[in-house]
Amino acid sequence: MPTIRNPILPGFNPDPSIVRVGEDYYIATSTFEWYPGVQIHHSRDLANWRLVTRPLTRQSQLDMRGNPDSCGIWAPCLSYADGLFWLVYTDVKRKDGSFKDAHNYLVTAPAVEGPWSDPVYLNSSGFDPSLFHDDDGRKWLVNMLWDHRSRPLLFAGIALQEYDPALNRLVGPVRNIFQGTELRLVEGPHLYKRRGRDGRPWYYLLTAEGGTGYEHACTLVRARTLAGPYETHPIKHILTAKDAPLAPVQRAGHGDIVDTPEGRTYLVHLMGRPTTQKRRCVLGRETGIQEAEWRDDDWLWVKGGPVPALEVDVPGTRDDTRYWAERRYRFDGELHEDFQWLRTPATERIFRLDGGALRLIGRESPGSWFEQALVARRVTHFSFDAETVVAFSPTDERQFAGLIHYYGRYNFHYLAVTAHADGRRELLLMSSPASFPDGRLVYPGAPIALPEDGPVRLKMEVRGPALQFFYALAGGDWQPAGPVLDASLISDECGGHAEHGSFTGGFVGMACSDLNGTAREAAFPEFVYRPVRHATDRY
Repeated sequence: MPTIRNPILPGFNPDPSIVRVGEDYYIATSTFEWYPGVQIHHSRDLANWRLVTRPLTRQSQLDMRGNPDSCGIWAPCLSYADGLFWLVYTDVKRKDGSFKDAHNYLVTAPAVEGPWSDPVYLNSSGFDPSLFHDDDGRKWLVNMLWDHRSRPLLFAGIALQEYDPALNRLVGPVRNIFQGTELRLVEGPHLYKRRGRDGRPWYYLLTAEGGTGYEHACTLVRARTLAGPYETHPIKHILTAKDAPLAPVQRAGHGDIVDTPEGRTYLVHLMGRPTTQKRRCVLGRETGIQEAEWRDDDWLWVKGGPVPALEVDVPGTRDDTRYWAERRYRFDGELHEDFQWLRTPATERIFRLDGGALRLIGRESPGSWFEQALVARRVTHFSFDAETVVAFSPTDERQFAGLIHYYGRYNFHYLAVTAHADGRRELLLMSSPASFPDGRLVYPGAPIALPEDGPVRLKMEVRGPALQFFYALAGGDWQPAGPVLDASLISDECGGHAEHGSFTGGFVGMACSDLNGTAREAAFPEFVYRPVRHATDRY
């Protein structure tokens, strides 16, 4: 079979849930505070994937205004039964401190493209819900349980409760069926049923443990009955890089299992590719794949595991042409599917496409948890160029718009057209360095004076850990703007809470703020994202 190199979904695409419907595979991944909610990719061969939908598109399904960074949509689970796609997900409203406010919902659709229903509320006892369709027609929800007292465990175990589709609610008792191993932090549950060598059924429970950092793992247990008791796999963790710090694929965990029509078994999983110098995952948490096999002991084993492989045999041959192609976006129709924005379903308040341009409506500051006009796409390459043109007429220093490399309120680099207090336009470089984890900014380099009007071209070049901004006026050449910056700050490890609390990934795009509250607009007629193969990139 052909060999591909991990990941299969590069850039910020964590917590994969996979389902096969006939010849078609679908993976759902977390989107956290980015709107619309949940990404679903499609493939026919496990090698080539295309985004087909983001199902949570309207206020009745999702409103994340006020959600802190790395809250929002956690760990969706996509399944198919009874002629419907079923999607369960968590909307996390608070994650820091002793408490978690995590609300779990269910939506359904006759086709993966929709239309998707309004949500059914399930529970709020924890996060990472997963819906299991048993072969007797009954449906069961599992999710991790949160115990704010840590008595004895903060991640208290995996809850099991029946879901009644006729009543649209959970029914019957709640059972804690698995409390995890000594690695702890049990989460990300998925249930499966499979007949053993003796013809009797086994229930398998796959979970994530160790947190989403470098101790991450996939743990497999099984039982003869759904409620347990569950026994642990002979090696406990069927996939993990926790004991292999030099492996190219790190942070492996939070997985899901799928069989091909030919009977081959694969495990998709969360992964990270840290840079070698500072061990930072600048592309966020990605989706990888491993081949696995059922052995005579009725256990699933990852081939060559438990350390994840960088190269894996899959049915299809990957075509990387699109991955390495330049993307030149025009804004003369609908917003391209590559772009997302933050938190709000009320897009009319932050942007519109009009007159051949993306017009951002200045709202709150970068990093606001409520309403910021920022439209961006995932960074999917270690080295790249990004370019745009901005037409903006600010009146003072509280109005600014431009090109931004963004992770969250604690880490971004931003080259913006603004004005001094006297109203004269200038370019200002803003950066939130790791040395200021409270969100304070530094302003590298002196402001650059601009003509009183006219568009300004902006560009960033990222080459591994180095980021350089540039600007150009009409008909002029590119000129550097400010010093070389540390691009690796735009990473999970520098997201305000390090890798155990920063869950998204790097984005690059356009932003506009008006801290005067007058909603001044900036127009962006184009945006370019250009992947670059560079010697500093690890792979």
